[in-house]
Amino acid sequence: MTATPAWPPQSTPRLFVEQPLAPGPLRIDGPAAHYLLSVMRIAPGDPVKLFDDVTGEWLATAVQVGRRDLTVDVSTRLREREPVPDLWLCAAPLKKGRIDWLAEKACELGVDRLVPVVTARTIVDKLKTDRLRAHTIEAAEQCARTALPAVDEPVKLAALLRDWPAERTLFFADEAGGDPAVAAMRAHPGPGAILIGPEGGFTDAERAMIREHSQAIGISLGPRILRADTAAAAAVALWMAAAGDW
Repeated sequence: MTATPAWPPQSTPRLFVEQPLAPGPLRIDGPAAHYLLSVMRIAPGDPVKLFDDVTGEWLATAVQVGRRDLTVDVSTRLREREPVPDLWLCAAPLKKGRIDWLAEKACELGVDRLVPVVTARTIVDKLKTDRLRAHTIEAAEQCARTALPAVDEPVKLAALLRDWPAERTLFFADEAGGDPAVAAMRAHPGPGAILIGPEGGFTDAERAMIREHSQAIGISLGPRILRADTAAAAAVALWMAAAGDW
């Protein structure tokens, strides 16, 4: 007896759309249409998975295909929007390429919010947050997330600390040493954030300012010197493990 193939297939294209999804026809144009038409060669009758960061993930079927746009019929909700671990990643902007990688990994690892933090040794003058958001969208499409991380505009370190919410623990990777990361994270469950400095690290004055904050806890990420982007990914992974997300 021949087995019935899974539907939709695992190879079904998966895309983020800006508009809230609901059953019925939906027109897709722009880069998303280009991807479906030119890269995936979508034809009438082919399935597409769509998610909107609001209602979850839906199954749709291509019904009309043009040169630059297509219409799909949205039919079945496959999954609700996922619950997201309450973790922010507050990281100093890095050089182009490294910060893009960081945005991708933050999304893949389940971060709820990405906050670029300007420090004394930050070497990036301008940061295109729309580009970072595009990278998080691509990562979410690949890793099957149904919720996108928020991407904030850059904020100066002093302002970040001044306006810090009282209920959120701030774990900061302290090059001078701190509590073992996993033990500290398990000892302080609940809403959290990880603060990672720039390539050159925090200045002594910045480190003192952070340590004086009532919600800040210095953590150690081990005996080796890590690049800033590596430190961010490692710290997020440790927090997710301590929180039970892994």
